Amino acid sequence: MIALSVNGAAGRMGRQLLAAIGEHPDAQLAAAVDAPGQACIGLDTSVLSGGEPSGVSVADSASALVAHSDVIVDFTAPPVTLALLDALDDSTTGVVIGTTGFSADQLEQLRGHARRRPIVFAPNYSVGVTVALSLLQQAARAFGDDYDVEIIEAHHRHKVDAPSGTAIRMGEVVAEVLGRDLADCAVYGREGITGARQSKTIGFETVRAGDIIGEHTVLFAGAGERIEITHRATDRMTFARGAVRAALWLAAQPAGLYDMTHVLGLAP
Repeated sequence: MIALSVNGAAGRMGRQLLAAIGEHPDAQLAAAVDAPGQACIGLDTSVLSGGEPSGVSVADSASALVAHSDVIVDFTAPPVTLALLDALDDSTTGVVIGTTGFSADQLEQLRGHARRRPIVFAPNYSVGVTVALSLLQQAARAFGDDYDVEIIEAHHRHKVDAPSGTAIRMGEVVAEVLGRDLADCAVYGREGITGARQSKTIGFETVRAGDIIGEHTVLFAGAGERIEITHRATDRMTFARGAVRAALWLAAQPAGLYDMTHVLGLAP
């Protein structure tokens, strides 16, 4: 049994992660942590997951994670994730990170931590999204610069970063194949008299509404035809189960920075 723990247990994804760990035969919930002052502190994690009593109480300190975990799963916010990694400095505990919205400086800090411990960092833990990224590489290689690229994503009204980490990763994958730097060619939204579309740009459009779990479409538009590669998530447990799969895989890995292509054996 691999001992897994959850940081941010009371969040939308934290609750799903608790449930996904509980249903996996090779995983055992070792600890769960949330911010001090939360109403769930001291309660059995079943209050959050809706499952059977786990015998694990929600704690308010990362020390509980360090003491008991083979791998910690963290879907929180960039400052919280980095604080967790700092707290783990003296251990070799693996971390699966689903947090998005990191700045360039924060990403550099994360890479530094991966030199000391195994980390899986992915904007999306859906197996389907990982396969879609592989399809995007093939499509971009075939279409080249003759097709315009637009990325449209939609999420629930509570999501705080835009575009989504998944949308950005999709843009990065396409840009890498086409020999472009996404930082130079990305266009985030359009308004007013924008003029004709500039060649070799990659456009992003964002929707935030209702309870949309996650939808991503990459549109390749050429002369006389349009191709769309779309992924729609209909259950947040899709991401939680993928993260648990990543955590079980990570438990046997050396220090380094990995993503879901490594977990699924799709990395080049």
